[in-house]
Amino acid sequence: MENIFEPAVTEKVIDRINKLTPEMQPEWGKMNVSQMMAHCNVAYEMAFENKHPKPNAFMRWIIKMTAKSTVCGDKPYKKGQQTAPAFLIKDQRDFETEKNRLIGYLNKTVQLGESHFDQRESLSFGKLSKAEWNTMFYKHLNHHLTQFGV
Repeated sequence: MENIFEPAVTEKVIDRINKLTPEMQPEWGKMNVSQMMAHCNVAYEMAFENKHPKPNAFMRWIIKMTAKSTVCGDKPYKKGQQTAPAFLIKDQRDFETEKNRLIGYLNKTVQLGESHFDQRESLSFGKLSKAEWNTMFYKHLNHHLTQFGV
């Protein structure tokens, strides 16, 4: 797995994002490219902003038991896999706005570095190692960039 905390890896991901155009169609799934970037931004909103509510203790336990191994594990996501409600983007989004937000979050992530994330608490899964944060961030982006052929 690539390390999203390494500047060269982040630059490669940003290069892939810069290859996206508003007209691109997904190879699978229902989201358009702007919705996909908004969807990817949710993971960073949860990490950096106080925008999403923290699940109660019972829901966190359920999420941790059912989804953590999928989200933070090495196994690739399946095409068309169900997503959490907070990640569903049903309205139309502005391509440039979402693209700029995503690139901004990636730059912030690499600037903060892996030590910032090591044992940092996620909203849904509790404390994660830097490797789990990396897997969660990189695997999700890679999945959706591949979905759009970049």
